[in-house]
Amino acid sequence: MRWKRRREARRLRTRTLATAAGTATAALVAAEVLRIRGRSDAPAPTESHALLRGREIAARETVDVLRAGCRTGPANETAVMNLFLSFGATFAVARAVTHSIRRGAGPLRNVEIGRRHIHHFVPGILLVLLSGGVSIGLRQEQLDHWLALPFGAGAALIVDETALLIELSDVYWSEKGVLSIDVGLGATSALASLALLVRIVRRGKAVVLAYDPPRP
Repeated sequence: MRWKRRREARRLRTRTLATAAGTATAALVAAEVLRIRGRSDAPAPTESHALLRGREIAARETVDVLRAGCRTGPANETAVMNLFLSFGATFAVARAVTHSIRRGAGPLRNVEIGRRHIHHFVPGILLVLLSGGVSIGLRQEQLDHWLALPFGAGAALIVDETALLIELSDVYWSEKGVLSIDVGLGATSALASLALLVRIVRRGKAVVLAYDPPRP
């Protein structure tokens, strides 16, 4: 009975973290969509011919806004967004690849050197060390938003094997391995919330600094 209660508690924890990660991600996506729509010149879709034209303009301007945001946006805001996107995408891809390898589907296979299996936290550590070291060494803000991509990817590869690193045993497919999923979902939620917070702080700072109180 006790192990059943523990299993149910683990499942509840995972579902809660998944909900938090999904909610934070949806909020971040909604904020970006509203920002893009606010800058769009697409006609209001009140008529049938305007609807198609509006979609074409909105799609084209969405790409233009994203490109402009990468070039002209604040370095820290872009870096946090790239970190979130890279982490989330890599974590999802890593899970999908490991499942396909286990099923024997697709061309990918486990990496082995001699009789030793090389887990994917190893390249993750290399990516984090290299990108973080370059960022610290060069100290270029405009370069940091690009370095956030390999840093986020490396962090995701490490997080995906959190349970293995804690247990010092290959528990990836066991009940204990669910810890890696929980940590990944929690990190995704935290990064999405951080990206939102950075945007809110920047916009709030712009409003406060632009306000010129009347002089007595």
